[in-house]
Amino acid sequence: MTELHVCTLYEGSYHYGVAALVNSLCAHGFTGVVYAGYRGELPRWAATADAESVVGWKSARRLKVTSDVSIVFLLLDTDYHLTNYKPDFMLNLLAGPASSAESMFYFDPDIIVNERWSYFTEWVSCGVALCEDVNSPLAKEHPRRVGWRRHFVKHQEVLTFKSEEYVNGGFVAIQKGQVAFLDKWRTLQLLISEVTGGLSAAKIFGGIPLASKGFANCFDSTDQDALNAAIECCDQTCSIVGREAMGFKAGASVLPHALGSGKPWARSFMLWLLKGYPPRLVDKLYWQHASTPLAAHSRFEVACKRLAIGIASFVGRFYSRR
Repeated sequence: MTELHVCTLYEGSYHYGVAALVNSLCAHGFTGVVYAGYRGELPRWAATADAESVVGWKSARRLKVTSDVSIVFLLLDTDYHLTNYKPDFMLNLLAGPASSAESMFYFDPDIIVNERWSYFTEWVSCGVALCEDVNSPLAKEHPRRVGWRRHFVKHQEVLTFKSEEYVNGGFVAIQKGQVAFLDKWRTLQLLISEVTGGLSAAKIFGGIPLASKGFANCFDSTDQDALNAAIECCDQTCSIVGREAMGFKAGASVLPHALGSGKPWARSFMLWLLKGYPPRLVDKLYWQHASTPLAAHSRFEVACKRLAIGIASFVGRFYSRR
């Protein structure tokens, strides 16, 4: 049987997103192991996780979610901002506990799976699986791409333009034979860190301020900029689905992604409605998958949020900034 493994990274309140992500995976037919790298303490909903020995990690605990799905929680020892730790984490897993995996799928914990699992296994067979970002496209001579080329060529890393798509760092899937892509992603992040002040720096919550963003702000998102540069550095085939994949434009949203502030687990839907913003697809799906098989919220909270989403969605048909 082909082994397929999923991984994610989280700290703080993002544990709510991990629970909903895993629930959505279960609902769409995933079977196997989800590796969750984390900092801090395990959440209440994972209190029954059993200690487990995992080579390369000082602390690991396994939570059985269903008869076919488990989460292995791996306590991390890194000062990187976790958004910059993705290629390292995937490589460490593939060299250790997931060494038998034929494919590895990384999901940010603010993503919900909204398509049958077999779709993703079919997708990764097409190449390194990636999703176009909300800020895409970037033309060949866009200052951001020019900045990348000027910086990396000084380190003997030559970028060759392939397409205008700029991909999001929230989802990356590879087959075992594409590990070189992860190596290149990691290498380019380290080269960017010379400009930005290290891999603890990030523009998103929890990161120390970037020391510099480089030429024309070309390095204001270390993980994504390195990921996109890796596409141009590697010979690996990439399979990129458009902005609709993460819900950034109309179309089939297979991986709705809750970008920015106001994560679904912390969002007050009536207050956002007063600002003219009705619930997003990712909000609706988060609360749809918030209770089973993992219950990170009380039944009362889930019921209240679902009711608020229903009311806000109805009113939003007539009152919206969109």
